[in-house]
Amino acid sequence: MTTRTRPRRASDRGSPLEEIVTAALEDMKAVNIKVLDVRGLTDIADVMVVASGNSDRHVRSIADNVIEKAKETGIRPLGIEGAREGEWVLVDLHDIVVHVMLPRVREFYSLERMWEMDTSAVANAAPVGGIPTPKVAPRKRAPRRKSS
Repeated sequence: MTTRTRPRRASDRGSPLEEIVTAALEDMKAVNIKVLDVRGLTDIADVMVVASGNSDRHVRSIADNVIEKAKETGIRPLGIEGAREGEWVLVDLHDIVVHVMLPRVREFYSLERMWEMDTSAVANAAPVGGIPTPKVAPRKRAPRRKSS
């Protein structure tokens, strides 16, 4: 089952790569697949896909299947992180970043909550330059003792 957040316009439906990724996740029985449209929130990707596996071996197998299916279409991942440990594997496929995690890791980091934030909250946030920073006086060094 794939859950999509933030509905897209009709002209902006999922890319072929996004469909390949979700199909690869579903083929390997990934749990709780979420597709997050992060355009306008970050420049690192257009879409983030978050899914869970039941064990570290399952997480690695899911990520390996996503990588294999992407390579079959001629798309080589820019990076793969965490494959050795298998608790959280990140696959960077250019415009799509895939996170496959154990449920406890997913719950701890709660990426969905971070990326599903309201874009109006970002637009209404106070500018960083609006808060004055206090000036700190430089520390004085103690005089050195002469050695005898």
